[in-house]
Amino acid sequence: MATMRCNSLFSSVALTSFMLAGIAPVAEAASTEDSEIRLLRAEMSQMRRDMQQQIVTLKHQLAKSDATSAKGRVGKAAGHGRNTMHVADGTYDPNVQFGEQEPLKKAAPLSGVGTPPSDRGDTMSWKDFKAATASDEEVRIGGMIVGFPKGRFTVSSEDGAYGFSVGLAFHEDFGGFLGTNARGSEKAGDFSSFTENARRIRIPFTFRYKDWVANVTPDFGAGSADGASTDQTLYEANLNYTGFHNTILTVGYFQPRVTEEDSESSNDFEMMERPAITDAVRKIAAGDARFSFGGLHYEKRWWVAAYFTGQSFGQRSSNTTGNNSYGVSGIVNSQTGGTFRAAGRPYMSKDIDVHVGISAISAFKVAETCSAGTTTAAGTCSRSYKPGQSPEVNLTSTNLIGATISNASSVWSAGPELGFRWKKLLLKGEYYNIGINRDNSGISGAEKLKTVHLQGYYGSANYTLFGKGREYNIKEGAFAAPGVEHEFDPSRGYWGAMEITGRYSVTDFSDVAQNVNGGRQTVWSGGINWYPNRHFRFMLDFNHFIVSQNGSAWNNAGRNGNSLAARVQAAF
Repeated sequence: MATMRCNSLFSSVALTSFMLAGIAPVAEAASTEDSEIRLLRAEMSQMRRDMQQQIVTLKHQLAKSDATSAKGRVGKAAGHGRNTMHVADGTYDPNVQFGEQEPLKKAAPLSGVGTPPSDRGDTMSWKDFKAATASDEEVRIGGMIVGFPKGRFTVSSEDGAYGFSVGLAFHEDFGGFLGTNARGSEKAGDFSSFTENARRIRIPFTFRYKDWVANVTPDFGAGSADGASTDQTLYEANLNYTGFHNTILTVGYFQPRVTEEDSESSNDFEMMERPAITDAVRKIAAGDARFSFGGLHYEKRWWVAAYFTGQSFGQRSSNTTGNNSYGVSGIVNSQTGGTFRAAGRPYMSKDIDVHVGISAISAFKVAETCSAGTTTAAGTCSRSYKPGQSPEVNLTSTNLIGATISNASSVWSAGPELGFRWKKLLLKGEYYNIGINRDNSGISGAEKLKTVHLQGYYGSANYTLFGKGREYNIKEGAFAAPGVEHEFDPSRGYWGAMEITGRYSVTDFSDVAQNVNGGRQTVWSGGINWYPNRHFRFMLDFNHFIVSQNGSAWNNAGRNGNSLAARVQAAF
């Protein structure tokens, strides 16, 4: 069929060229005016050039059309129903077509719709990855597919077996503290009236081959102060297998999911920071870039995960000769621990979600640190637990509550998590007890050290003013950010999504019975978040904190104060 079309087309072109060529002698004989002859010859030469160019273009289009038809890929990609656009080489005339082309889905009106992409590598099964690319606009270039599944730039092979994605989680904070004055002889502490901090600058790189996925995510903004000396520099580096149904098995540096707040992406947080108690709990044996081996499984109604964990990235110090029993200084005997979390939805409907769960975490063996010692005195080795928390805003490096519990043999925590959603209203709360078991080797009788207990809890309320309300994310076993139904476009009356949040949080690092006084911190918080589209967010938080004294240089008489902070967020 293609040969017949080609022969017919070339015959018509040749006949037209011959007829045009024959006009020249007639025109020359019919007129003696040189100017008219030159003009006519110029027009014929231009027509010949145009015709030759059309022949080249038509040959290329015919070959392209025949090759595409032979592979069965006209308008659809490999039976997956994806809208495609083939990019051809050479000159292309849009007025020349061979049959009707299937209309392409317009990506622009939908590109900013939905919830923010994750702040970490998006670990999907091969099946889910193909489904995500199939539902998104794409461009085909040389057998490769380029698109933005779930809002993240992705390049993959035609069957989705090979894939590479790169994203961004950028959080820039600025603001300051009000009325946080020292009392008596207290030191001022780090409470600037105005400062700024690059809270997160994560660039997730995801490499895929079928159901094997590797994530490497550097973070150039971790911590509470800008600068390379305090930056974590790595958020995750792990290998994952996703071949089992709704299951992700992971090994490497990872953030094990424990507590409801910690299971959410930071791009989805209601407030700029987690409640102090959930942050303290996750640091026991989880947190960012923690060596982990384990997995998670999820269904529509339940979620479960468990991980064995080791040290965090960067926690091993350089080994230098030291005068102690190990002969080296720094961390010489790493921490080991584990996490477990189970969550479910006993009731779910279009307007209602009920969430219940339990999280548990333990450092089976606390990391041992050793001093180098001197030539005349041996260095010492110790295991201690030192919890400390800021007033739930990372614009200060000063912890108003903190304790040091010596002789810590193991640390554990457990507690319930509850959530209730009704339409656009979301209520959440968690409670955790932290236990520190103590080593009594060489201690006898009444002098034996007993377990220290710390605790904390929070309750929050969130309401979406406009946009799609927060909904349950079954893959995280937690609640996601509001959804943008129409991205910001004032000319059409579209304003994205907006929510308001309030939270009451208490963290108590004191155990009077065991003579531990780390202080008690209460924080009242309120905030408003605006999402012009799924990729950007603007946050404004106000915190009022009340802290009891704990004997530190900046809190030996109790400390009250306020903070007003804002964040600009980009998520891809």
